[in-house]
Amino acid sequence: MNHKKNKKFWPRAIVFIDMNAFFASIEQLDFPELAGKPVGVTNAELGTCIIICSYEARRHGVKTGMRIREAKQLCPDIIKRPSRPNRYTEVSTGIMHSLQQLTDIIEVFSIDECFLEVTGSQSLLGTPEQISRRAKEIVFETSGLICSVGVAADKITAKYAASIHKPNGFYTVHPDDSESFLSEVPIDALCGINKGVKKFFADYGVHRCGDMKTIPISIPAKRFGNIGRRMWLMCQGQDPDPIHPIVPPPKSIGHGKVMPPNTKDKIVIKTYLMHMAEKVTSRMRHHQLQSSTFFIGLKTQDWGWLAKKYQTSVAIDDGKALCKLVIQFLNDEWRGEGVWQVQVTALSPISAGEQLDLFSQGNEQTKIQCKIVDQINDKYREFTIAPASLLKRSTMPNVIAPAWKPTGHRKSV
Repeated sequence: MNHKKNKKFWPRAIVFIDMNAFFASIEQLDFPELAGKPVGVTNAELGTCIIICSYEARRHGVKTGMRIREAKQLCPDIIKRPSRPNRYTEVSTGIMHSLQQLTDIIEVFSIDECFLEVTGSQSLLGTPEQISRRAKEIVFETSGLICSVGVAADKITAKYAASIHKPNGFYTVHPDDSESFLSEVPIDALCGINKGVKKFFADYGVHRCGDMKTIPISIPAKRFGNIGRRMWLMCQGQDPDPIHPIVPPPKSIGHGKVMPPNTKDKIVIKTYLMHMAEKVTSRMRHHQLQSSTFFIGLKTQDWGWLAKKYQTSVAIDDGKALCKLVIQFLNDEWRGEGVWQVQVTALSPISAGEQLDLFSQGNEQTKIQCKIVDQINDKYREFTIAPASLLKRSTMPNVIAPAWKPTGHRKSV
């Protein structure tokens, strides 16, 4: 139940928007024959694990992360759909841009979640509840999809409020009621408190948010630093974290891919590594970035990560040069272990214009070739033109990075 207050304007107002079963909902939207039916989205036709499922499937007990075989035991009629990352990012981008009608202070939390700071919008657009209801309308007008919305005076309370009446939910928590609203909520129901943190607080008798004020803030602060202070405050409806609309410069640019379990074929492993190297350098070029430090790794079944950092004499953004490094790594570090994941990451990238390239004349032809290839691949699709060595690369589609954003260097799959 929402609380009515005499005070019209809030000193701080945060709206949290959560798209309901986002990927599955887009499949049902684009393919009307799926409407009202249990849908499970997997990573490509060969995928065996459910990325997300519709609410019709959830009513049968199907969950994210469940194997298709297990899901069919619970819901024999479940319809498997291969994921379409580019379509999902397209819809998300449209939604995030359209919400700028309400405020330009927006933090994209994930591809299907965002925070809106609407404190300054109240004088023009009305109460926080009116603004958030308009947000729901904008989402539907833009995408044809429903969403759940939470409104509160801080981020964590707003996020939890949005989870109460899914799907298509709406819940408002007035600033005066934040602490009492959360008092009986288990602390691990709040974003950012995992099982390990839950156990730490349980040792101090803190199980529900209302228990948090029985211990001094110094206890979580000593163990977790500023994050501990934030947890102590957010359990009392006082999350101090501001909205972060600006994406900071990248600390790294990386791509990885899961392989068939226990892969020992050197040619296959090399192809996967080169595939990731080409993706990393293409992404750097698109954002005018270069790097001279690279992390290259293989995750093995028995020994964990086999990894090494490499330093180049000058910063690069050329796939051919990075592919030489991954081949060197494979020859030097791999001893036949079974591999199930690869990773290639550019560390501490810098702007391509930050250094004087002493070899710029010698690299001019390479730069021109990369520019032409990028233009063709951008116009048609990724790897329309690619090195011949990648013709037998993985057919598994790209996945959307957890830190995906609709603009900038994090707009990647």
